[in-house]
Amino acid sequence: MTTYHIAPSLLSADFARLGEEVCAVVEAGADWIHFDVMDNHYVPNLTFGPMVCQALRPHTTAPIDVHLMVQPVDTLAQAFCKAGADLVSFHPDASAHVDRTLQLIKAEGKRSGLVFNPAAPLDILEWTLDKIDLVLIMSVNPGFGGQSFIDSALRKIEQARKLIDRSGRDIRLEVDGGIKVDNIRRAADAGADTFVAGSAIFGAGDYRSVIQAMRAELSAPGPLVA
Repeated sequence: MTTYHIAPSLLSADFARLGEEVCAVVEAGADWIHFDVMDNHYVPNLTFGPMVCQALRPHTTAPIDVHLMVQPVDTLAQAFCKAGADLVSFHPDASAHVDRTLQLIKAEGKRSGLVFNPAAPLDILEWTLDKIDLVLIMSVNPGFGGQSFIDSALRKIEQARKLIDRSGRDIRLEVDGGIKVDNIRRAADAGADTFVAGSAIFGAGDYRSVIQAMRAELSAPGPLVA
């Protein structure tokens, strides 16, 4: 049986109350906290630095899942590891040497992941699946929250799932962008097991009801196969 994880993105939280928001969303049933790091260089937006991660770390024991949308990668990857992140993922095209960046994260005792934009191929996984713990498929273009789900991401999730299963390794397959109650099951059916949701959760008045509705979709019987 697949164990599904729901990872609310702090990008859509109330920045003035981040500590409270983390506690509230974990209390409501979140599995991970997703931390979107943007540098106004790799993507046209600016969000959190390592000090914010360090400040939030005492507020929860839930894993902090850091998604680096930055270039260059190495220095910030190490900084977030030291700031309390449990998992650090980055975009291969933002790293000068992907293997070296993965080694730096592993050297800090953290889990590592690779992120793929909507138009990015998965070719690099052939050379890195033995070194990573997570594959993150972007179902929107990175940079801003609240975008609509790009349907072609489903095919990429299916492709990534086949590669992961073929490797025989325990690698999470995460999807990020436009995930809501009405499409989370489609992403799961394509092979995703970890779901980043920002505005769908933090934009609701009752975080628990949204997370429960998502879990209900994930636990419903799958489509019949002829």
